[in-house]
Amino acid sequence: MSSEQTQSTGTPGRYQRSAAGLVVSLVVTVAAIGALLYFMGAFRPDFEAKPTAVDYLDTVEALQLSDQHPVYPAALPDGWIATSVTVPTEKEPFFMVGMLNDDDEFVAVRQEDASFGAMLAGSVDEETEPADGYTVPASVGRPVARDWEGYTDAGGDTAYLAEVGDQTVMVFGSAPAKDLHAVIDALTAAKIRP
Repeated sequence: MSSEQTQSTGTPGRYQRSAAGLVVSLVVTVAAIGALLYFMGAFRPDFEAKPTAVDYLDTVEALQLSDQHPVYPAALPDGWIATSVTVPTEKEPFFMVGMLNDDDEFVAVRQEDASFGAMLAGSVDEETEPADGYTVPASVGRPVARDWEGYTDAGGDTAYLAEVGDQTVMVFGSAPAKDLHAVIDALTAAKIRP
């Protein structure tokens, strides 16, 4: 009986490695990952982040109990939500309620002991132009201010400002002027719990 032995020739039994082969394998890997992500996304519902509503009236009531006098919308128009409330602190000495209208456009009410120019520069734009003001209609019995000065910026924001007591109140945002007017008409400084 004879046994045959297999002899090795000294060359590896694998493919040739080259830069072109590396590039091709990377392209195939990236394409496979991209196809997988596309496939996974095709069966996923559209993700839409909804803003969280905040109860600004609770904050207003707490400020009133601490002997502060915030100006706030007594109610929001249908479909609107309040999304933020800023209370006065040493660092931010203003009261503000941020809202979204039913088209998800921003509106805010800001109250501060500051000049019109400082408030416009801080919240709207340093480059604002005077615009048509707004007069609260007589049908609104007790507005916080009857006449409001108007301003706009190049980005499409509008702001209305008025002096209320020793504070400046500004209603501003990217929403249409009629929406800002509706907020102005709803402003009050009345105690929530008399």
